[in-house]
Amino acid sequence: MLVDISHERQQQLLRQRNLFAMTSAGLGITLIIATSLAVTREREIVLLPTIPRQLTVSSAGVEADYLELVTRDAALVLLNRSPEGLDYWMAEILKLADPASYGRLKADLVAIVEEQRGSDVTQAFVIRSMTVDPTALTSDVTGTLKTFVGAQVIASDERRFRFRWTYRGLRLALAGFSQLPTQDSSKEA
Repeated sequence: MLVDISHERQQQLLRQRNLFAMTSAGLGITLIIATSLAVTREREIVLLPTIPRQLTVSSAGVEADYLELVTRDAALVLLNRSPEGLDYWMAEILKLADPASYGRLKADLVAIVEEQRGSDVTQAFVIRSMTVDPTALTSDVTGTLKTFVGAQVIASDERRFRFRWTYRGLRLALAGFSQLPTQDSSKEA
């Protein structure tokens, strides 16, 4: 009787050992496959014709080059507008907005749209210089802001704007913008 109990116990331990060995082998094979896929997977790079070099985006933070390129594009969209494209203009800026700042930015943009809609006032901005601070997530853009009524230039002023950004996950988002005082001006945008 003790032999039967001993034999039964040994068979049970043998089944457990075999199950453990199969599970370990399966996990080992899965690990090898996952590692080989990670090492040999294709790397995707998005190439844009407007950037002269390859950029990488990391969760560790924003590179100065990336912040500069995003600021350049955002400044050109934000500061170049005409009455014919106001709805598109506002929609494109709001795509860049940080969710926490979305409502405030939309209110500012709606005020600009209501003021400019139906007029002949067009605005064009020519960037002269830019400084970026990836640590503080700010960028300052300086340039000439030209205001047109019809085809006639009615103002051409040196202006400086500050863009504030947030970086969550891998998304750089616009948190706000303002006009900084220059020697000629001290208005808010």
